[in-house]
Amino acid sequence: MRTGTVTYLAVAAVLICVASQSLKAQTAASLFLKSDGKQVTEIFSRSGNEYKTVGHHGPAVENTHMALRIYFNDSGAVDVYSKSGRGMELEKYRWYPDAESREKYGLGCDEYLVGKTVGLGGIALWDGDEEVRLKATKGRRARVGDTRKGKFAEMISYGVPYCGDTVDIKVRIEVSTKSRNAVVTAEELSGKKVRFLTGVNYPEGAYVSYGDGYICVWGVHPADVSDSPCPVGGGMLFRSKDFSAPEKTGDMVRIISQPSSEIRTEIVSASTKEAELNTAKRFEAYVTR
Repeated sequence: MRTGTVTYLAVAAVLICVASQSLKAQTAASLFLKSDGKQVTEIFSRSGNEYKTVGHHGPAVENTHMALRIYFNDSGAVDVYSKSGRGMELEKYRWYPDAESREKYGLGCDEYLVGKTVGLGGIALWDGDEEVRLKATKGRRARVGDTRKGKFAEMISYGVPYCGDTVDIKVRIEVSTKSRNAVVTAEELSGKKVRFLTGVNYPEGAYVSYGDGYICVWGVHPADVSDSPCPVGGGMLFRSKDFSAPEKTGDMVRIISQPSSEIRTEIVSASTKEAELNTAKRFEAYVTR
């Protein structure tokens, strides 16, 4: 009886360990300098512009359905890596798998074009008349790491000129093991109230819908890194009371927050490469459910 109990406990411990490893494998984070390729947890830049020197242009996170990166420059943009499988690809292929690897292993690709917008859930500020980008006059810091349920990537822009003052803005993306959605939090670190601008950009000819607490777009982005662009969806969920009504501009559906020191949204992406939300109808049903 004693031996059986010990054996049972040993087997249970192994199963718990395997389950734990499986959960960890559902999210990943990546941050490195192109010069040496070594993974790090933090990079600070006095200039605030390391777009060309940091791998995949900024800190990045991944879940089973997509990867997201925050550009290491004034844009505050969040970009998407569309996946076809559920394995972790970010750390090994670093956003840009070659055509042979994509064909052989069914890897994802950079199908989403941010352009001059804040992309999918990226952050800028609003001064009452126009958009204010996150120009860091006192440096910018990128970080990645673990959370209780997954991984995070964040960017802190220090000394951003805004309405006759300067503010310090943190943009953080969290992915978890239990959701295909990612949570984006924007915060003014000293507690000053600002108006945040965010939203979802869309390509020409895209299907666009938006309403109370959601934004949904679906379309083919212009060829950028990908040599065979496919339809990609971008969606956002938000609390209506925290923002103005969604407004469609020439290249994005944007929302502007009420004066606040912190906001939170959820973002999600899908494409025809995957097995689940691979049509505009399915994607919209998921976003509006």
